[in-house]
Amino acid sequence: MMTNLFSVFDPSTTIFNLSLNWLSTFLGLLLIPSFFWIIPTRFQIIWMNILITLHKEFKTLLGNNGHNGSTLMFISLFSLIMFNNFLGLFPYIFTSTSHLTLTLTLALPMWLSFMIYGWINNTQHMFIHLVPQGTPTILMPFMVCIETISNLIRPGTLAVRLTANMIAGHLLMTLLGNTGPMTTSYFILLIILITQILLLVLESTVAIIQAYVFTILNTLYSSEVN
Repeated sequence: MMTNLFSVFDPSTTIFNLSLNWLSTFLGLLLIPSFFWIIPTRFQIIWMNILITLHKEFKTLLGNNGHNGSTLMFISLFSLIMFNNFLGLFPYIFTSTSHLTLTLTLALPMWLSFMIYGWINNTQHMFIHLVPQGTPTILMPFMVCIETISNLIRPGTLAVRLTANMIAGHLLMTLLGNTGPMTTSYFILLIILITQILLLVLESTVAIIQAYVFTILNTLYSSEVN
C-alpha cells in the first residue's frame, strides 16, 4: 500500500545505487535508426509530414528575422518532449517530464539564451517591448514592472505547466488503478476499466498538446527578441 500518492513519481529503480529511471529519456533514440532505411516506412512518412508541418508553422512564427535552421532546434525539442510524454504512459517506465528537474532544464537555458541574445543585439527593441504601445505616461512605470515580472517567470511557468499536466493525468490513472483490485462488483469494475481507457486516450492527446504548447511558447519568446 502506498504511503504517499506522489511516490509513484519517485525515482526508485536502482542497480548498485545507480538510478536507472532517467535512462527512459533515451529510449526514443531506439526509433532513430529506422529513419535511415532506403525504403521509407509508413511511420517515417507520417512523422516526416508532421515535421514538415511544424517547420512551416515555426517558420511563420519566427518571421523573416529568424536564423536559418532555427526551426530544427524547436522541432527537436518537440520530439524530445513528446517521446518522453508517451513513454510515461507505458507501465513501469519512469515519466521524466513529470519532474521539474527535466522541464526546468529545458525551459531555463533556452529562455536565458533568448534574453542574453536580445539584450546584447537588440537592446532598444527589448526596452521598447517593456512598454506596450498606447500605454498612458502615468502607467508606464507600473507596466515596466509588470512586463519585467511576467518575463522573469516565463521559464517557471513553462516548466510547471508541463510537469503539472503530466502529474495530474498520471495521478488519476493511479487512483483508479488502485481502486480496481478492491472492487467486488463487476459493474463498477467495468466502469473503472472504461474510464481508464478514456483517460489513456486523453493522456495521449495531452502528451502531444503539451509538447506542442511548450515548443510554440519557446518559439514565440524567440521571435520577440528579434
